[in-house]
Amino acid sequence: MTRPPLRRARPHSRTAGFVLYQAVYAPYVLVRSVYRQIAILAVMFAVGALVFAYYEHLPPIAATLASVSTITTIGLYVPNGGNFLTLNRTEAELLIVLILISVGAAASLLQATVSSVVNGDLARGEAERNLIRRMKNHVVVLGYAHLGRYVADKLAELHLDCVVVTGDPTSYEALTKRRALAVLEIANRPVETLRAAHIETASTLITAHEKDPDNMLAILSARRLRPDLRIVAVVHDEQLTETAKNAGADVVIPSSVSVGHLLALSATTKDLVGIVFSERVGTKEIAQFSVFRASKLVGQRLPEITRLAHVVGIIRGGELIRDVFDPALRIQQDDTLLVFGDPAGLQELETEASAR
Repeated sequence: MTRPPLRRARPHSRTAGFVLYQAVYAPYVLVRSVYRQIAILAVMFAVGALVFAYYEHLPPIAATLASVSTITTIGLYVPNGGNFLTLNRTEAELLIVLILISVGAAASLLQATVSSVVNGDLARGEAERNLIRRMKNHVVVLGYAHLGRYVADKLAELHLDCVVVTGDPTSYEALTKRRALAVLEIANRPVETLRAAHIETASTLITAHEKDPDNMLAILSARRLRPDLRIVAVVHDEQLTETAKNAGADVVIPSSVSVGHLLALSATTKDLVGIVFSERVGTKEIAQFSVFRASKLVGQRLPEITRLAHVVGIIRGGELIRDVFDPALRIQQDDTLLVFGDPAGLQELETEASAR
């Protein structure tokens, strides 16, 4: 099945989107967070106006002003001319209740408003959810401890749209504060978590949890939601590789094997560039070698050294020569060879390149 290409993000569009959505949603989420307190205060003002209209015989506007003045403790109006000894008892009891309820609601309103303005969490959360809902062909990264952190950072470096899923509230706070798209994982509810990351329109899922059971559960849940989704999984126990594939993973990378091969090959090759893991060709190494003056390779054509490794590129004079299939191309002194092959062949080629 043909999958859509990964979508590259515009570096500045994400920040602009956050700022725009925060500006749009800030008033909305503020009202939504304090509407109960506002409703209570409005009711108290109305009841206070009725009390003053009934007991003090004030017209509607004056009664409302007296209510607001009394409840907010501004004191522009004093009931019964300031003589509390002759104040109607029922009026006094009603005013006491109104003031106590209103002061509590006002304090709660002030606290919620200050918290929302200072932290911006509510508006930021709304902005994040709306940006995620608009995403298509993005990568969902499950797990932000250790491996997942490096995966997410590399995807950001490549400007690929990415949503990070983490179960750590501290990591989630840090991600959202720097305007990275993140979802706080819902414990034992992977389907809801994946939907929050908008898995319906994602192109790839990378599961990099620290525990293999979490990775297996993520694979099964994602495959249930999206039969066509490309799933790349990390397993920490090599014996679970086939299990992960049977669960629905397209690519399974055993972390211990990968690190082990990298460390071992680094000990045999001085200029290791990378490692290729393939079920078809096995483990191959990519390395770079500088060709010295006395090297046996000087003057040779590239086909002549394929017995040891395949040259995928030559750096000459600081520039990469891409046409390595040119039959007239010969290796020169001070060339840097980018080669691909078995560790044993690369070690022999490295020896010939540095021979003096």
